[in-house]
Amino acid sequence: MSDPNELKHKFWKALDESPFVFLQLDSDPHTAVPMTAQLDEDVKGGTIWFFTRRDHPLARLGPATATFSGKDNQVFARFTGTLSEEASRARLDKQWNSIIESWFDGKDDPNLMMLRMDLGQAEIWNSDLGFVDNVKMLLGFEVKEEAREEHLETNL
Repeated sequence: MSDPNELKHKFWKALDESPFVFLQLDSDPHTAVPMTAQLDEDVKGGTIWFFTRRDHPLARLGPATATFSGKDNQVFARFTGTLSEEASRARLDKQWNSIIESWFDGKDDPNLMMLRMDLGQAEIWNSDLGFVDNVKMLLGFEVKEEAREEHLETNL
């Protein structure tokens, strides 16, 4: 998979299928927590939303890093961005669902805070080297070059 766009597409598809990341503020690694990424297929990359509480450490906002492992452990990623408060009621209405509602006292909960993560740099790894390369590994043959083609540094 030497096409960078194909690997980015695989990442977005994997994140859509299993939207769970570990998110932390860059200024404080102790803020790292699992969060559910809210995607919007009308927004092609560049932004992810999260719901949290105003008294949560992530509510301090700023530069952040997320790590991701796809549900089949074939796509891994680390990406950076900047957390800010999403103030759009239309956006909140669009991303709201029954799972989010189970954590809050409705959309007007005074402690509800919607975060917007404008994305920056990312590293994406595809661990699915394919049948032939997996057989080569089992037989002890080198696959370093093939593995390099399955890694991408990019902007999201």
